[in-house]
Amino acid sequence: MSNTHLFLKSGFLTTPGYNGVGRYVCQLQRVVLKFCKNNGSSRGMRDFVEKGLINFAESNPGVVVYLKPRRHRSPVIIAEYLNGDKQHISCRNYTEEEVLKWLNLLRTQSGNHEGFRLRKMWHTDHPSIQGPWTPFTFREEGLNLVKFPQENLSVPLNEPKSATQQLLEAFKRQQKDVCDLEKQRGE
Repeated sequence: MSNTHLFLKSGFLTTPGYNGVGRYVCQLQRVVLKFCKNNGSSRGMRDFVEKGLINFAESNPGVVVYLKPRRHRSPVIIAEYLNGDKQHISCRNYTEEEVLKWLNLLRTQSGNHEGFRLRKMWHTDHPSIQGPWTPFTFREEGLNLVKFPQENLSVPLNEPKSATQQLLEAFKRQQKDVCDLEKQRGE
């Protein structure tokens, strides 16, 4: 067993736990593409900037893309996430397709990279000391043998009648009264 985990940054997961339940929020905030205009190791990055950058930016409007040309340096992709993490990827001698694959990988990640040791594998905003709740937690034991539906177990609803129901009942009473009057006149 190694002791390398002792030197990793540790903490709790800071990504929103409910991302994608209501709507999905891309965790990648901005991307900085650093490259050299003349260096041969930046050829793939330059090709991506010329051919594929517009398509990537149009398909990901929530991600801000910055270009930073610099002299005599190898190409680098710097990704910044909503939780404050940054990730650096050296793109030395990468092709245009490899740069696009790395950008798509960074776009789909949450920002917590491998150098992060989680203290807990699960997280909840409202911890419970009673244990997990199930639908059968506070049920009576006798209900296991009962055949449903039963009238004595059903709870009557004391909801007020809607206006439509009141009108229908008034119409039925009026029809009944009209029928009773006709019977009286006919006798």
